[in-house]
Amino acid sequence: MRYQISGKQIDIGEALQTHVKTEMDAAVGKYSTRPTDAQVVFSRNAHELVCEAVVHLSTGLTVSAKGHATEIYAAFDQCLERMEKQLRRYKRRLKDHHKDRVEPVEFAGAASYILAASEDEESEEPGSLQPMIIAEMEARIPALSVGEAVMQMELSGSPLLVFRNEKHSGVNVVYRRDDGNIGWIDPSGSK
Repeated sequence: MRYQISGKQIDIGEALQTHVKTEMDAAVGKYSTRPTDAQVVFSRNAHELVCEAVVHLSTGLTVSAKGHATEIYAAFDQCLERMEKQLRRYKRRLKDHHKDRVEPVEFAGAASYILAASEDEESEEPGSLQPMIIAEMEARIPALSVGEAVMQMELSGSPLLVFRNEKHSGVNVVYRRDDGNIGWIDPSGSK
């Protein structure tokens, strides 16, 4: 597995990098046979140290976790513990996913824009109906089944996931509702 271990305004020593690699290999190796690369970023948030880790699996799925502590090793250990918990929860489905899918998840490109917030938040009516675009990026939309999309959303820790449904190639959305349940939007199912 390839590693990218970095620190935001923090010096990362060789001992910490070695610890991260050995612990991450052991933890992820238990639950996933084919991880491709991992990104681990250490940063400071007031008096706490934060560790954020993202592991990409060869099937196209992504697992992410975050840990906070007053010591850097403790922050990493908490992050790794949360990642292991996610992987343990989906272990059976990840193994079944590998057997059913012989090829990696396909991704389609899409444009992603960041729009500027209105300057006057108290105004009820915007001055113009054309929002100002402050950033343009490429987004990747995976082709997944609904079950795989829910699993990917849970593993990545994101509140929603836009994906192409494998059954009909239409764009779908799964999202976490305020009541804790999962919502699914399928425009092609409203015929």
